[in-house]
Amino acid sequence: MYEKQPWLGQYGATPVSLEYPELSIYGLFKKNYKEYPDTDALIFFGKKTKWPSLDQKIINMSRKFAQIGIKKGDMVIVCLPNIPQAVISIYALNRLGAIPAPIHPLSAAGEIEEFSKLVSAKAAITLDGFYPRFEGISACFEKIIVCSLKTEMDLLTKTGFVIGMGRKIKPVPFSSTVLDWAKLETEKEAPELKTPDPTGADEMALILFSGGSTALPKAIMLSNRNCNALALQMQTHGGPLTPGDKMLSILPVFHGFGFAVGIHTMMIIGGACILIPKFKASTLAPLIKKHKPQFMAGVPTLYDALAANKKFKKVPLGSFKGLFCGGDSLSPEIKKRFDEVLKKSNAKTFLREGYGLTETVTACAIMPREQYRENSFGIPCPDNWFKVVKPGTEEECPLMEDGEICVSGPTVMIGYYKDTEATALVLKKHKDGRLWVHSGDIGCMDKDGFFYFKQRAKRIIKTSGIAIYPSRIEDILNKHPAVRLSCVIGVPHENRGEEPKAFILLKDGYKGSDELKQDILKSCESHLITYSRPRYIEFIEKMPMTRVGKIAFRELEERERSKRQ
Repeated sequence: MYEKQPWLGQYGATPVSLEYPELSIYGLFKKNYKEYPDTDALIFFGKKTKWPSLDQKIINMSRKFAQIGIKKGDMVIVCLPNIPQAVISIYALNRLGAIPAPIHPLSAAGEIEEFSKLVSAKAAITLDGFYPRFEGISACFEKIIVCSLKTEMDLLTKTGFVIGMGRKIKPVPFSSTVLDWAKLETEKEAPELKTPDPTGADEMALILFSGGSTALPKAIMLSNRNCNALALQMQTHGGPLTPGDKMLSILPVFHGFGFAVGIHTMMIIGGACILIPKFKASTLAPLIKKHKPQFMAGVPTLYDALAANKKFKKVPLGSFKGLFCGGDSLSPEIKKRFDEVLKKSNAKTFLREGYGLTETVTACAIMPREQYRENSFGIPCPDNWFKVVKPGTEEECPLMEDGEICVSGPTVMIGYYKDTEATALVLKKHKDGRLWVHSGDIGCMDKDGFFYFKQRAKRIIKTSGIAIYPSRIEDILNKHPAVRLSCVIGVPHENRGEEPKAFILLKDGYKGSDELKQDILKSCESHLITYSRPRYIEFIEKMPMTRVGKIAFRELEERERSKRQ
């Protein structure tokens, strides 16, 4: 039955099936890099790291991590932006058999504590500028390893950094439990691991966090095979990528798209990652002009910002072979504007949309190189299978009929960490014998095998491609002594797509005021990352409810939509 699926006729030169090695993510990195000793692996603020040097750093830090007590199976929070230490950490921990759990580097202290407790993290790796958020929760970890941006910069950039931003960073109180990455890295050589690279292809390699549809985050367990399969799929279906190609690695490593596409795909083909710790449209222009990258992956708001940037519009873009968009739906308007910029710059490619879930590492479908269907996110990657079913069933919908999108293939997660109940709701074995992820997203398929996203069945707000879960924000708001009930919805934002707005019903005896709004927002600071804090608060006299006693958030969405028309 599956051999007859219509998308198989859309691959062109891309093979419909690939071979996936029985290796860890570090094992696949190690296997491939040996062929490219003289090429760059990382480019960061002018400093280039070649492949042999990067591997030596990974080997060295895996030994140092072991020396301070981290062992196979231990969970380690990685709270870093896109910097060399983030890349080294993930592969070094994998070589050791420990499990990196990347989180957003701007996470609030309460969130970091929540993530660490969820996976019983043994250690954390972070930046000196972020360390103040770890001070009050240091008891959560046996060790906290702190690194600095300046140690991986060239001399000129380092000098400017120290004079400018570096002066604002408070000295870290290093101790037996709070360790200096730079000192650890340069101390005398540690003994080799008893069993280097001990994890098999189907063992856990990575934890990525997702808020799910409840107030509590979920820890998504991904195997070595999951991560390697996605990188190999991107190498063929997304590329072709070839040794020496360069990727603008903008999306952060805590995001599946950022790690698997932006970094790991390049690491297994002998390519280079141009690491960008913080996106600014104006800073990309000189980087593109200097390094002439072939690939870039981003979210819709990133491409929207670039299309509007005067400096970016003047830069030659002819070096690009692939520009990928995911994390949220790409509107035809943004695609049209960005493609127009590409056309004027004589680029030989167009912006290609994809679709993915953290439960499948990230992208599991992408628009083919030679085709484009408006409003479609493309076709499944090799070895991935999609079907659209009537919600709550395994029954497939007819062509162009909306239903729930389900995904099967080698990138499907192991499950949610210590949450068999939630796993069973999402991962289901169908009568066809395949294990399917029920995405909760609504869409359809046309006669040629192209898929179309229509809406999220889950209650999620997407800001700059990052999922925000309203129930999580409401849980924090409802703890304020003045708040009786709250409801958070997404409202349009010109650049970010959406941003959260809170409707609040106050307890008796409280009156709405600007001072109370500020106090409520203040209470969110230690529990919510900046972008997930409400941008607006509206006090209401009565909270709309459904017949079964639930807050009617869709009524508030409709009310807000009417006000903005």
